[in-house]
Amino acid sequence: MKTDAATCIAGAEDRRLGAWAPRKPTSPIVRAEGCELIAASGERYLDLTAGYGVCCLGYNHPAMVQALTAQARRLTYCPMNMPSEDRAAYVEALADVLPDSLDRVFLCNSGTEAVEGALKFAALVTGRSRTVALRNGFHGRTLGAQATMWNPAARKPYAGLLHDNVFVQPEVEALEAAVDRETAAVLLEPVQGEGGVGVLSDEVLLAARRACDRHGALLILDEVQTGFGRCGSWFAHRRTPGLEPDLMPLAKGIGGGFPLGAIAYGERVADALRPGCHGSTYGGNPLACAAGLAVIETMRALDLPARAAKVGARFLDSLRDRLAANPRVREVRGRGLMLGVALRQRAGRHLARLTSEHRILALPAGPNVIRMLPPLIVREEELERAAEALDAVLRAE
Repeated sequence: MKTDAATCIAGAEDRRLGAWAPRKPTSPIVRAEGCELIAASGERYLDLTAGYGVCCLGYNHPAMVQALTAQARRLTYCPMNMPSEDRAAYVEALADVLPDSLDRVFLCNSGTEAVEGALKFAALVTGRSRTVALRNGFHGRTLGAQATMWNPAARKPYAGLLHDNVFVQPEVEALEAAVDRETAAVLLEPVQGEGGVGVLSDEVLLAARRACDRHGALLILDEVQTGFGRCGSWFAHRRTPGLEPDLMPLAKGIGGGFPLGAIAYGERVADALRPGCHGSTYGGNPLACAAGLAVIETMRALDLPARAAKVGARFLDSLRDRLAANPRVREVRGRGLMLGVALRQRAGRHLARLTSEHRILALPAGPNVIRMLPPLIVREEELERAAEALDAVLRAE
């Protein structure tokens, strides 16, 4: 049975990217190992997407398999209004890696839920409803998050239903002018993922903090894609000295591929919350907590954030060296293992050739950027293979 809505959405995305050939494997994926997806046909694909960044430990990591298997034998569900040893153990481990100012956690199931909750908490704290978000930002597809999505075509069908949001350029002056006494929150990604892997400067990030402080608004740093080692530190904003968020939505890598989201927040937000003001039926379920705990323990044991910084810097240098003279390439940018190759033309056909000719999977980030979010365990020889393949694809006529 086909899902018509999904087919229509995928078709629209292909047209936007200018794709002229299938970008996805034509044979169904039936297994996975490490950084590779394996199709029913036997073809193996090097996955530089980590499933949109969620599989930070790669596929079928032994720690994940063991944790989920053992938990499934003990307890698969425990509601949030009941005490849970599994939830308590995970929250304690998560608190150990969070910034000191964010000492409370609400557990949910996805990134867009985490963003929705953060927006809701900001409204409760401030009594305001207007938000400020950045051009090229992406924060999820539920209705509240949709208001902060820069892509005008994505917002158009919901005109009149979305809350008041102001979009600004990622510039100091623009942020200072946009934030006022009507602003509940400033919402931004330290590195814009869907928007083209744009790395925000320290000056812009700190200007957002100052503007919020000046007008009593809350700073929401969306670390759904950038967090948990992806950008070479536990959280991307930690690379900016003195930057502290009021709210931090998390998801993707924190569950290692299992659905898990979280909102980290501090005392100011906690003081405004009341019993029943927010909740989640499946949030903090034992299976998700077991997966999340396995991720934290494995990342610590292997020091994966530091590894992402080192390996990612080498990969970035390799890509820049190989593609420096290519007239199709405008810029190679990124941080840690979150990289983008910005082209002077649409990326669709190049993504297609990476898949069909080299069995390598990458992602678009807007119409002109090839995005790579490999698992944090990716081997350097796998990245070198990807750099060679991308060079070959972008040289070909």
